[in-house]
Amino acid sequence: MRVRSSIVTLAVLLTALSGCGDKDATETTADGLTKITVLRSNGATFEGLYIAQDQGYFKEAGLDVTIKAGAADTSQNVPSVLNGEAQFAMTDSAGVLKAVAQGIPVRTVIQIQASEPDAAVSDGVLVPKGSKITSAKDLAGKNVGLPALGGNVQMITQYAVEKAGGDPKSMNLVALPTASLQDAATKGQVDAISTFAAYYDGAKAAGFTAIGNGSNDFPGIPQALLFGSDEWLNGHKAAAKGFVEAMTKAFTYANAHVDDIRAVDTKYTQMDAETIKNRTIQTFNPTFRKDQVTLAAQKMYDYGIVTTQIDMDKVFWTGTPVQ
Repeated sequence: MRVRSSIVTLAVLLTALSGCGDKDATETTADGLTKITVLRSNGATFEGLYIAQDQGYFKEAGLDVTIKAGAADTSQNVPSVLNGEAQFAMTDSAGVLKAVAQGIPVRTVIQIQASEPDAAVSDGVLVPKGSKITSAKDLAGKNVGLPALGGNVQMITQYAVEKAGGDPKSMNLVALPTASLQDAATKGQVDAISTFAAYYDGAKAAGFTAIGNGSNDFPGIPQALLFGSDEWLNGHKAAAKGFVEAMTKAFTYANAHVDDIRAVDTKYTQMDAETIKNRTIQTFNPTFRKDQVTLAAQKMYDYGIVTTQIDMDKVFWTGTPVQ
């Protein structure tokens, strides 16, 4: 399996970064609000952040929050959190688990969305028209395009192959920009793609065929979450608690007001209006299932995404909602 990942390089980089920059860039405004910067994903699932902002939940929690687009590969947001450029950042469960496996001092803060077996499928493997691939087992030896390597999408794709009776390490995995995956498959540059959210719905609308049920076949796996550094979380417990409370309120509001979610998509994504109007809206859920995160950690080790067993005691912050 050709996995063009820089896990070792990243670990070295993060060690260097952790020793530079302003380790406590947190300030307060004139009216006493704690300033916080949050790095969101570039794709989707960040709507709750803007809803918390628009509904005033952050201000109620004593926070002045700046939301910025982070790296395309959300695991690359870790250095910014470590050096104090941001207090929280989005990634998926694999992004945090990878960091913990490398001894990097970050913790999950709150879950954003997790897979639900009874929900509409909103991610997974897709093949273009005319493909002879009919099962995840057929992906052996094939070129499969992913939005990033070493993350949830890779793990879920490999898990699908394993469940179908194939070798999860047998694919040639290729990282491509999320918005380019569909075009790459259409042009035959890859045999299949694995993607999520509106990009998944858009490919299906264009005639792609789904292979399996994506993360729905791994119920409870966090598809998006927010994390922070140990140092900042331990030194700003009240602010961190307020952030969790504000996001929890935002998720409750978002689940009851899907038009507000679509409005955020319209303003902050490049999706076309028709896709935004018709795309599947998943439920926001702040609470992690520890058993499924533990299983994900084991699968990441089995597939070689991480090279050491992950200490689950270092994954969750003390104020993180967990069941």
